[in-house]
Amino acid sequence: MRTLLTCLITALLLTTACGDAAPADPRLRAELLEMLRLDQEVRTPDADQADWDRIERANTERMRQILDEHGWPGYELVGEDGEDAAWALVQHADRALDLQRRALALLREAVAKGDASPGNLAYLEDRVRVAEGKPQRYGTQWEPTQDGQWRPRTPIEDEAGVEERRAEAGLQPLAEYLEELKSLE
Repeated sequence: MRTLLTCLITALLLTTACGDAAPADPRLRAELLEMLRLDQEVRTPDADQADWDRIERANTERMRQILDEHGWPGYELVGEDGEDAAWALVQHADRALDLQRRALALLREAVAKGDASPGNLAYLEDRVRVAEGKPQRYGTQWEPTQDGQWRPRTPIEDEAGVEERRAEAGLQPLAEYLEELKSLE
């Protein structure tokens, strides 16, 4: 189910235009999009685990290099779809929490400058918090239960304020998000 959601997100990312202005580094944009394509190609239930591991390790190492060289690859550098691809690659680097933490700090700075997606920041913040065993702030990380329901991977901090935080990040209301998750079953 999570794979289907990831595929839907990726299809949207790969078909999104760069925006009005050409990115400053079109080669890096193309590289990020290709890395994401490969990532999605191996994220299937019938994928070979060795291929999945190889692609994930290579993407993780390359994202480390990109962050070293450029900081967060934002809209100006790689376009909106390139920024989204960078986010998805870091989001999937679950075996590299240090990378995710570093990317989170850089992404936070880029969002403050208007050079990256606040929604991507919300998802990555929740992903890191879940990995650290902390409550999530935006309610973006869910998992299916044995009885076919969905539950948050960790509790949601200040549930009364989650809708306001989601709206500020440009995310849809939580109820709509959960309906999308349920529709993937």
